[in-house]
Amino acid sequence: MVAKKYTYGLGRRKSATATTRLYKGKGEITINDKPALEYLSGNKTLLAEITDPLAIAEKQKDYDITILVKGGGLAGQVDAIKLAIAKALTVEAPDLRPVLKKAGMMKRDPREKERKKYGLRSARRREQFSKR
Repeated sequence: MVAKKYTYGLGRRKSATATTRLYKGKGEITINDKPALEYLSGNKTLLAEITDPLAIAEKQKDYDITILVKGGGLAGQVDAIKLAIAKALTVEAPDLRPVLKKAGMMKRDPREKERKKYGLRSARRREQFSKR
């Protein structure tokens, strides 16, 4: 069995982690062994957001992409996938890095959910003050 050559990328957002493999191909995207549109519940907006790095690089039909994503919700997963694809593209073609960086695709969003503190309802929310 001959293994196909691929380029690897890792992306994270909130508590979601996505690993991508870019293969030379004709533009098929699978997420967790499902077609991308099926995994995203038919949401074409999220699918367009995932393919943003490919659209900026003008390589939508050049690569088949397999994605393994864990943790988080759909929005965090989409952002993690987008970063992972952008990173894999820069490994494949380093000349694309300035273009993707200028478009804001190479930056990891560091915002995480703040932990709940004792004595409070949530991270910062307190019980309502009662004067009497």
